[in-house]
Amino acid sequence: MKRFKILFLFFCFSIASIAFAQEKQKIIVEYSGNTSTAPDIEDGALVFLRDKSQQVHFIHKGVNVWCDKAIYYEDQDYLEAFSNVVMKQGDTINMVAKYVEYSGKTQLAFARGDVILTEPQSTLKTDTLHFDRIKQQAYYNTGGSVVRDSSGTITSKIGRYYMATSKYQFLNDVVLVNPQYTLNTERLDFFTENGHAYLFGPSTITGETNKIYCERGFYDTNNNVGNFQRNAKIDYDNRTVEGDSLYFDRNINFASATNNIKVTDTLNKSIVKGHYAEVWREKDSVYITKRALAITIQERDSVYMHADTLMLTGKENNRITRAFYNVRLYKSDMAGKADSVHVDHKKGLTQMINLSRFSSTDAFSTKRKPVLWNIGNQMTGDTIHLINNVVTEKLDSLKVFENAFLVSKDTISEDGYNQIKGKRLIGLFRDNELYNVDIIKNAEVIYYLRNDNNELVGINKSKSGSINIQIENQEIVETRFINQMDAELFPESEFPKAGKRLRGFDWRGEERPMSVEDLFKDDPPLVLPVIKGLEAYIPPEEFIDEAAKKRIKDAGKSAPKKANKAARNLPKKEKVAPLTEREKKQKALNDEAQKAGQ
Repeated sequence: MKRFKILFLFFCFSIASIAFAQEKQKIIVEYSGNTSTAPDIEDGALVFLRDKSQQVHFIHKGVNVWCDKAIYYEDQDYLEAFSNVVMKQGDTINMVAKYVEYSGKTQLAFARGDVILTEPQSTLKTDTLHFDRIKQQAYYNTGGSVVRDSSGTITSKIGRYYMATSKYQFLNDVVLVNPQYTLNTERLDFFTENGHAYLFGPSTITGETNKIYCERGFYDTNNNVGNFQRNAKIDYDNRTVEGDSLYFDRNINFASATNNIKVTDTLNKSIVKGHYAEVWREKDSVYITKRALAITIQERDSVYMHADTLMLTGKENNRITRAFYNVRLYKSDMAGKADSVHVDHKKGLTQMINLSRFSSTDAFSTKRKPVLWNIGNQMTGDTIHLINNVVTEKLDSLKVFENAFLVSKDTISEDGYNQIKGKRLIGLFRDNELYNVDIIKNAEVIYYLRNDNNELVGINKSKSGSINIQIENQEIVETRFINQMDAELFPESEFPKAGKRLRGFDWRGEERPMSVEDLFKDDPPLVLPVIKGLEAYIPPEEFIDEAAKKRIKDAGKSAPKKANKAARNLPKKEKVAPLTEREKKQKALNDEAQKAGQ
């Protein structure tokens, strides 16, 4: 019996302790200048007023609330705070407003009127704000702005702050204004501690001298660098850089691009393509590699140049293009190959160069000698210069330095070649066709002479100090020998077979690119890096989720005959822009990958 009494007393003491602990979880009145009831409020509610010394002060689970006036509904543990309301959580979160409602049961707060929420890295301003202390989230859907000194000011229609990760999530008409640029997007995740911004959907970053567009991207607002994907492009100084992935450093005006790159220069009428590029605005230079292709746009016929590496430097009045290693040129009436090419656009000068690293005894060096094809003519030499008329955009002349060799296939015979060689060659063009050729010093000629009926008269083999040749319709119509040393006309049957080719003859017709696609036919297989980019955008969960709804419902049980105050002023469901078809597909792929991982 005695033992039963002890157990009974212990049970009663435990119940009392639990009840006392629950009471301690209620909102506590720390200070009030005046406390009363009022006939115009419901039974059981108390009105608290400040006095001259200080405001009314409440405490609940680490949150302090100060205000000039308050109404406290004890049965529902619900507080209404009026005028100069200050709400503090620890040493990091501080909120001021004209009016605040707070439920001690759900720990949900609602603030209205000039609301300002500050944390160590940013300040949020809005007209209405919802605050969930359980999830440690703040939310607005009536428009708001966030100020962060080093990043600027961010405005949006909908915003949410995740206190645990110091992350803001902005939706609908998002604008970040910085002294150096303005960012516009529909969805932005922003971390206040490091200034990292993640962009989803159509987004632009507009600066004084450039404009960036992407549909998925990252920007470091502290260091002014970023990565951008999905139709990404950068516009500046009449130039547009596009690629699967772009990197941008605002501090040094530098951009790099990876995979499917296109650099369009509207001022210089040029396009450069490739799969890796670097662009320096201050130096006005472009470096591009991996199947690099430069296109000089002309009114009737563009010029295409492919190389391992391309470099374009200089302003529009002094533009230089450099191409390195296995360079190939194509135009409808002209083609060429060289080890490297140097183009001075102001002078209209294209230099096709054979690098000295290949010796004359190297078998490979012959193939590396510059070669130029115009209509039916092939020209080779140690170095070739093409001069273009910058006004008419037509070929004006060419110069071949050292070991000049001009070859054209005879129109009828199977293995006959018209050949001209000498130390140097100077050619003149009319309507992009070669019509005059001068061979200077140590000139030699073999050409097939035909009559008006195209019948072979004989094969001419000559040597001279210099030779001038007139060409019409791709055929030699007149030859003038200067300081002639030796000349002989052979019938075809008597022409020595061993003498059909001049020394150094090298017909390379099979190498000639016949289309833009041919420029790449000998390239090794292209392996591009995989660009992962940001994960697919996943819409955030509702601010009032299922767990919060349960808290609200349970709070109403304390006063079942009264309206549930915890259910007042809840935010309406967000109207978020739907996912694009591409985002839906990406999300489906991510879901499948996640299931496979499980």
